[in-house]
Amino acid sequence: MAIVRFADQKLFRNPWADFERMRRELDALFQGTGGESGRRVGGTVFPALNISEDSGHIYVRAEIPGVPASEVEISIEGDTLTIRGERKTCTADEKHSYHRRELQCGRFSRAVTLPTKVQVDKVEAKASNGIVTITLPKAEAVLPRQIKVNVV
Repeated sequence: MAIVRFADQKLFRNPWADFERMRRELDALFQGTGGESGRRVGGTVFPALNISEDSGHIYVRAEIPGVPASEVEISIEGDTLTIRGERKTCTADEKHSYHRRELQCGRFSRAVTLPTKVQVDKVEAKASNGIVTITLPKAEAVLPRQIKVNVV
């Protein structure tokens, strides 16, 4: 006896085929076409972030080249960390014809939700070579505690 797959049968039509076609078309619509791997130029999130943690701190590293450290605004409201600033390196030079223009300029803002509560009054930020490192100490309430067991 031959095994025939449901989708290969001529008498029956796959009821999910139209949904799959619509999903593919919507994916293509929202992803756009052209560029590298279908990505649009300027579609990246700025600044790029790395967020890591150890037992006592959360570390946020943000790449912000071309922005002076004195002009970077960092704020925490609740469990949301926000980094704001403005990149002023772009010039509107009408004498040049661009072949590729990927450097963005203007105001930026990036907000991320922190994984745990932090001590806002002890947050530190340092900048070096276009990378801002923010050290956020975890709140005492979320730090692990060692409990000693008494033998009776």
